[in-house]
Amino acid sequence: MIAGVVSTDYEAVIRLEVQGPAGQKCAVDAVVDTGYNGFLTLPPHLIAALGLSRQGRGRATLANGSEDIFDIYDVTVLWDGQPREIETDSADTMPLVGMALLNGYDLYIQVAIGGRITIEARL
Repeated sequence: MIAGVVSTDYEAVIRLEVQGPAGQKCAVDAVVDTGYNGFLTLPPHLIAALGLSRQGRGRATLANGSEDIFDIYDVTVLWDGQPREIETDSADTMPLVGMALLNGYDLYIQVAIGGRITIEARL
């Protein structure tokens, strides 16, 4: 199970541990974004600190209708107690957890400031 809390900005925030290829680790607070269909976004400074290598480029249509081109990296995330190799997109924002990372899990949010977030593997 993964737990989090609803912030004062009404964002569903969970804490994740990410790891680079040489074992560099970092804990990050990430917003659960059900409108994002990727796995995870990380800001460029964190990608550099983890020593991630670019694997490709992607294109996305943002909520405002504009298009964005971004770099794609591989990263290890500690997800539900297990290391998991996933793609992360570079984005100059707070880290976002997308629907691809949530696949196979149930998401529960108590929508109130300080409300609980629970992400559980689907049985």
